[in-house]
Amino acid sequence: MSLRRLALGLALLGSVVACGGDSVFVPDITTTQFATSLGVDLSASTKTASGLYYRDLTVGTGALNPTDTAKTVTVGYTGYLRNGVQFDAGTIGPFRTGTGAVIAGFDEGLKGMRAGGRRQLIIPPSLGYGAQATNGLPANSILVFVVDLRSVIN
Repeated sequence: MSLRRLALGLALLGSVVACGGDSVFVPDITTTQFATSLGVDLSASTKTASGLYYRDLTVGTGALNPTDTAKTVTVGYTGYLRNGVQFDAGTIGPFRTGTGAVIAGFDEGLKGMRAGGRRQLIIPPSLGYGAQATNGLPANSILVFVVDLRSVIN
């Protein structure tokens, strides 16, 4: 087997994490194939230090949700698995950011948005539901959200 084929195979496998003697598959966002319908474009997205990817689809013109201060927000959202299957949609809020009211990747992904904005979030399992299957979502799911920041209250 060539080194190139071996490297490609390892990249497709993602990371394997030892967990109590068992191996658990943890997907790598950079090598994940996303459903075309999701419009994921990692090259046009910003990656944060935590591994979250986000991309503004529409930049809002309303109040700013700052990166360093908790604010009360209302958000519309649609959540998808990487294969394009929608798993949830609705409105959350008002809730205070930074309080654990939502998964970490969702909370982080709202930072720096302005009311009226729409953003795509690609959330790694570590910032979502992790290694536990939850509410019908498979363990170690990469989550894709489209969020609309409806209001920011000071």
